[in-house]
Amino acid sequence: MKRIILITGGERSGKSSFAEQTALSLSSNPVYLATAKVWDDEFRERVRRHQERRGPEWTNIEEELELGKHDFTGRVVVIDCVTLWCTNYLYRDQTRAEHDPTWINLCLEDIKAEFDRLTAQDATFIFVTNEIGMGGVSANILQRRFTDLQGWVNQYIAGKAHEVTLMVSGIPVYIVKK
Repeated sequence: MKRIILITGGERSGKSSFAEQTALSLSSNPVYLATAKVWDDEFRERVRRHQERRGPEWTNIEEELELGKHDFTGRVVVIDCVTLWCTNYLYRDQTRAEHDPTWINLCLEDIKAEFDRLTAQDATFIFVTNEIGMGGVSANILQRRFTDLQGWVNQYIAGKAHEVTLMVSGIPVYIVKK
């Protein structure tokens, strides 16, 4: 049953909805593993609306860093999203994130190890991520470092994935891996 699916695209491209539809096509009781850190009231309300929209058939779990500590054997799991998960790793130490260029490499190794722990389980994992590097190069050094981190993590997951889908304006574009 082990399967890794990566769904990527820009903001508001339909990634999460597509991931949820995919999960429901594979299971009547999927898991939604939310990686977001709730940092203000507006975001808290957004999370509440998303949970309500998903309905009672979903098991909702919030986990900011250690995704692999949960047992998902035999389940279908939507991990939403990789971008926020990477942000959580980066900001474990904001001073290092802002001033130590080697911090990105440490974060990348930690994320890859945690991804491997999680996906060692016999389950179907549907990862949602953002393609943040498709625009111009930022003038902000931390943003450039984060874009690097996110791109490397996306490449790592895509390399391990059985399926990759790029969402464009709500339309899935299926990527064929050779």
